[in-house]
Amino acid sequence: MSRLDTKYWVVDKKDEKLTTNPQIQEAALWINKNEVVAFPTETVYGLGANALSDEAIAKIYEAKGRPSDNPLIVHIAKESQLQSLVKSIPESAEKLMAAFWPGPLTIIFESNSTVSSKVTAGLSTVAIRMPDHPVALALIEAAGVPVAAPSANLSGKPSPTNAEHVLHDLQGRIAGIVDGGPTGVGVESTVIDCTSTPAIILRPGGITREEIEAVIGPVAVDKALTEKGQAPKSPGMKYTHYAPKAPLVIVLGSNTFMQNLIDKERQSGKKVGVLATEESKQRYKADVIVACGYREDLKTVARDLYDSLRAFDKEMVDIIFSEGFPRTGLGEAIMNRLEKAAGGHIIKE
Repeated sequence: MSRLDTKYWVVDKKDEKLTTNPQIQEAALWINKNEVVAFPTETVYGLGANALSDEAIAKIYEAKGRPSDNPLIVHIAKESQLQSLVKSIPESAEKLMAAFWPGPLTIIFESNSTVSSKVTAGLSTVAIRMPDHPVALALIEAAGVPVAAPSANLSGKPSPTNAEHVLHDLQGRIAGIVDGGPTGVGVESTVIDCTSTPAIILRPGGITREEIEAVIGPVAVDKALTEKGQAPKSPGMKYTHYAPKAPLVIVLGSNTFMQNLIDKERQSGKKVGVLATEESKQRYKADVIVACGYREDLKTVARDLYDSLRAFDKEMVDIIFSEGFPRTGLGEAIMNRLEKAAGGHIIKE
């Protein structure tokens, strides 16, 4: 692909007039020109383009180096935009929208074929969410079109939680970056298919299963999340993702068991990294130890996860050992991302 002059706009998310902000207006203009612009959401930075344009969506796949058979999530700024994109709104979706929109929840609807077929990867359904970030909402509103946006990173790499990550991966590959500061949630949205009864969670994320079931009752979980060999149905889940350069291994066991694994690799001459928590980082001896939030507050682990994985690239380690986390609440999303980053490589005591 030809190298672009990537523009960089710094925007204060506390600006009360974001929609008319000249920086936002310029970024929106590029989206209207069917170019690709990165922008912050409450989860991670998104790589946005006009969801109605085949030309624009093709540029997302090209910039990311992402296979085009992997569907994208469409972002909207108002619920009124939803009506023009879907055939119907199931009751379960209405309840979830009332409870969690704007927020880190993506809902699968039956598509009315308004969005580009490149967005849906040829499926009859479309994934839609309303982000809970003032800069994202202002940009989408200013552009006046639904915006398709996967995470703003090179395909397979850890998702970006600040504009510096985006610049590192995509400078020269996209038209511009809107810097609205660091994101908050840190892991992508939960994806739930409301075209099925019961609704099916296709990707764990910022809204937990427990929170969803408190609103609509029992839900199913995509078999691809629990069984090997099953093809995932969710955007962003079909291929290996979130991976640092060095091999990542998840260790389920005691601190002593993990230290023995670390020692063995160091004795063979490897530079070893450890992904731990603030509570446990002092328990290990390794070449590089990165603390990723507090085990007692998994929101901090989710927030810091991708930044922590990228930190190992800067240190040029040879292998990374990561602690595991409980598979309840937000821990389900954290472990899902770690397992994808590790390519499923888990060692149990």
